[in-house]
Amino acid sequence: MDTPAHILIVDDDRDISSLLAEYLEKNGYRTSTAPDGAGMWKVLDQVRIDLIVLDLNLPGEDGLTLCRTLRARSSLPVIMLTARGEPVDRILGLEMGADDYVPKPFEPRELYARIRSVLRRTHSLPPKLEEPADRLVRFAGWTMDFTARHLVSPAGVVVALSGAEFRLLKIFVEHANRVLNRDQLLNLTQGRDADPFDRSIDLQISRLRQKLGEDARSPQIIKTVRNEGYVLATPVTRE
Repeated sequence: MDTPAHILIVDDDRDISSLLAEYLEKNGYRTSTAPDGAGMWKVLDQVRIDLIVLDLNLPGEDGLTLCRTLRARSSLPVIMLTARGEPVDRILGLEMGADDYVPKPFEPRELYARIRSVLRRTHSLPPKLEEPADRLVRFAGWTMDFTARHLVSPAGVVVALSGAEFRLLKIFVEHANRVLNRDQLLNLTQGRDADPFDRSIDLQISRLRQKLGEDARSPQIIKTVRNEGYVLATPVTRE
């Protein structure tokens, strides 16, 4: 029998943490809680965590800072809790590498659904996207390592990818030279449809372009096709 996923809830509101932990445990997950960044790092040092629910507004280091630091060290999935009516917080959270966001106040079942979706995307790639353990993909001088889940630059420098960035780039290399619109990309990477104001794909593409060393004004690898979407405009070879 598979071990239940272990969720770490980082929120200084004890009522929210307790309510959410109780709800998740009733639905088959294991949980740990922490009131701040120091507590988060302590838990991560002690037990294996599968996903972090991270509040943006925390005492000491805020959620954005913690997410950025975490993303530099790990591809551990992160769902950010943000204040309702503050789209800038959600945008910043995605820029820092969060895999998804849920605005407060929220229904526990909504967050539960998001957790299931992120874990499913992280641990169960569709058969079409599964690769042998030693599979490498090369494009425009870059190498994507499916085992290590990172990029290697043409100069041989290893570039770490967040879970969201890895999934998005994987979709592009699997559909090289094919235009994909925002709805397709969001559905393939996050399993949900876009709303008219959803900028998450645009932000993740911007982050990928930065890691690929692209000129934001004239990208050559991941190109924007006006009124249509985005395309990985380069040949792809496999090993």
